Amino acid sequence: MDPVTLETDRLLLRAFTPADVDAVYEACQDEDIQFYTPVPTPYRRADAEKLVGEKLPAQWAEDKDYTLGAFRKDTSALVGSYCLTLVSRGVWELGYWAVKEQRGRGYSVEAARALCDWGWDTLDVHRIEWWAMAGNTGSRAVAEKLGFTVEGTLRNRGIANDGKPHDWWVGGLLRP
Repeated sequence: MDPVTLETDRLLLRAFTPADVDAVYEACQDEDIQFYTPVPTPYRRADAEKLVGEKLPAQWAEDKDYTLGAFRKDTSALVGSYCLTLVSRGVWELGYWAVKEQRGRGYSVEAARALCDWGWDTLDVHRIEWWAMAGNTGSRAVAEKLGFTVEGTLRNRGIANDGKPHDWWVGGLLRP
């Protein structure tokens, strides 16, 4: 599938381009993004270049992972990265990270809702899942505002960038 562009009242969601490499690199210097998401640590500029130039375009072409950058309409500033990733037939996972300076303004809820709505309308989706390392209260707050039901905690589900196992929360959102 070719990348799409989505709009909300305050945001433009679009595929990342080479012009966004610096903004992605800067955002991923945030300790919370490096701890709670599976980005390389330390995060180098070459990681952002590979992500934007190779990995994300390939994922769109494979129809398994659709990632969009969310940008403010008023300033063009990067707000974050939002994706739907195929888990199994009809089940997709919503993933996201937000730029530290853009958090707490409702942008993530707005961007994620637009992406989920696109998913319901475009993809064969009956369930969207959300996963977050226990303790990532910002991610959980976004998921709950989107209507996800937190369904449980999985003990020692994954190894974080600190090399230690951590519990993870899981939630689900069913087709409206």
